[in-house]
Amino acid sequence: MTRKLRIGMPKGSLQDATFALFKKAGWDFRVSSRSYQPIVDDDELEPVLLRAQEIPRYVAMGVLDVGLTGHDNVIECEADVYEVAELIYSKATSRPYRWVLAVPQNSPIAGPKDLEGKRIATELVGVTKRYLEKHGVTAHVEFSWGATEVKVPDLVDAIVEGTETGSTLAAHGLKIIDTLLESTTRLIANHTSWEDEWKRTKIENLQLLLQGALDADSLVGLKMNVAKENLDAVIRLLSALRKPTVSPLGEEGWVALETIIPEKTVRHILPELRRAGAQGLVEYPLNKVIY
Repeated sequence: MTRKLRIGMPKGSLQDATFALFKKAGWDFRVSSRSYQPIVDDDELEPVLLRAQEIPRYVAMGVLDVGLTGHDNVIECEADVYEVAELIYSKATSRPYRWVLAVPQNSPIAGPKDLEGKRIATELVGVTKRYLEKHGVTAHVEFSWGATEVKVPDLVDAIVEGTETGSTLAAHGLKIIDTLLESTTRLIANHTSWEDEWKRTKIENLQLLLQGALDADSLVGLKMNVAKENLDAVIRLLSALRKPTVSPLGEEGWVALETIIPEKTVRHILPELRRAGAQGLVEYPLNKVIY
């Protein structure tokens, strides 16, 4: 009988980005719009689709062996889990997701002390209450079921809301006055599962390939042919993970050079490489880079 690792996959805003990351790492997850039970092309994985907020709790309970969720969700429910890795990806950017205290532009509230006796709406009730306790402030914190930005100032005095860029808050006429928590996606495991040799190896394999896929996102491979007399000048232009691979060509006096460089540098470096004597330049995408 095949052993299985039960993995929690985040449903909602992170779902597409997570499935795309696993696809690049080598796993093809598929799910119908009416199902919470994805299928995957790996008999050793048993995926379950859940709201990211619920995943830490089920991992801590041992219902799931492992899961992907935001650090904010782990902190909010104070889940006792093993953090395997930080995987920096999201639905929109690679920036950390921030939970911020925001008020209307004309609000007199300038800091946490000004929240005394005020009303605050948020989806992150636990973190917000602990933030107020840390500052010695007593205020009413209520759970928001969504559309939190529209509740100020008519229903509440301030909100604690998650944002990547701050653009939605600004569009609603709100200003950020403090950051409570920064969050990125984490691969977390149940402690008992982590101590199981087979499960731990499977989890470590997942982490290695997922991280390799993420690392490859910002890099590209580059091949070129270079006359030996120009080789030193070409190598000086390259900033590779390691020294470029240099191989002899059938034509006397020429070598083939292959390297990996940051994608952002390609548009600047290709013309310089060409002027330095490189020929037959080929850029190609990478699926995974394992350090």
